[in-house]
Amino acid sequence: MKAVVWRGKRDVRVEDAPDPVIQEPTDAVVRVTSTGLCGSDLHLYEVLSPFMAPGDILGHEPMGIVEETGPEVGHLAPGDRVVMPFNISCGHCFMCERGLQTQCETTQVRDQNSGAALFGYTKLYGRVPGGQAEYLRVPQAHYGPVKVPEGIPDDRYLFLSDVLPTAWQAVDYADVPKGGTLAVLGLGPIGEMACRIALLQGAEQVIGIDLVPERLARARTRGVDALDLTAHDDIAAAVRERTEGRGADSVIDAVGMEAHGSTAGKLIQNMGGLLPGKLAEKVIAKAGVDRLSALYLAIDMVRRGGTISLSGVYGGMTDPLPMMTLFDKQIQLRMGQANVKRWVPEILPLLSDDDPLGTETFATHHLPLAEAPHAYEIFQQKQDGAIKIVLKP
Repeated sequence: MKAVVWRGKRDVRVEDAPDPVIQEPTDAVVRVTSTGLCGSDLHLYEVLSPFMAPGDILGHEPMGIVEETGPEVGHLAPGDRVVMPFNISCGHCFMCERGLQTQCETTQVRDQNSGAALFGYTKLYGRVPGGQAEYLRVPQAHYGPVKVPEGIPDDRYLFLSDVLPTAWQAVDYADVPKGGTLAVLGLGPIGEMACRIALLQGAEQVIGIDLVPERLARARTRGVDALDLTAHDDIAAAVRERTEGRGADSVIDAVGMEAHGSTAGKLIQNMGGLLPGKLAEKVIAKAGVDRLSALYLAIDMVRRGGTISLSGVYGGMTDPLPMMTLFDKQIQLRMGQANVKRWVPEILPLLSDDDPLGTETFATHHLPLAEAPHAYEIFQQKQDGAIKIVLKP
């Protein structure tokens, strides 16, 4: 089969890879029909490259058609159309039963002290071959895959793999009070979808912040008060001006570890990537830092007693945080990978004929799998209006 593989920092290629086969009785093999390119993939393209190995298959946002199932996969059959959550969970352990599928005790990557295994996401999360490929082996298929109807475009359901549940959890964790204001830092796929969800759920005001013109313009068409980061000397002050001087009730940081404006953090991240493989792993795992400008902005613009929800990925182990400010402002901080299966029952009814979240038109680009290297490049460089890219094997 053809698959998108990692070959080095900023170097992904489409190459031949072995066809997946059933290895465990709870496995399935799926023929991929659509697979998304995620902002988290760009962390592998850049900052987290020391945890990658040449030939690793990328991608964690796939859907497709079941080709084969193991003997313990009772609810799926060949020909079924399914979406795969990006996290791999069993559905019956202590954590899964509490809606914490990202901490699944069956698939936890204990040798890395990490949570549940993820598709296509470094040795830190199990080095499970990913979904940017023609075929995918799906572990824990007795529980994970979500069956979806036939006869509807893939894009209506594809984003159940990551974008929709990640944005949904971000909004849920933000705990926007009735009639309140939500500020969203970063209007990439997760940030913009979080804006749509918050407005649908009744947030009085949603303020979106970014510096990419196409993202700002697109968010405005959905009723977001979109602010250009580069047009304000003090963006937190601009948010306070819109909220009676207090700041936003809730803030979602949908940016994460590679935020703009953190020169020192970027330098340290780049230096880590220049070290030999094993040494780079140890340095990043023990002394890594994130670019924290987005988080600092969130702390500045949230009102006293407000809530910050982190959906952008962070990976630093020695990040300096303004604990005095967090404590003094009585800020609540919630975060984590999305527990996909926890949110699917709430999201599925919205993927109706009305499509209130605009999933069918959410992707800006549909490209053949063979053009994956180009897709990564334009997505990272924010070129050609690339906000969400779907690859078609």
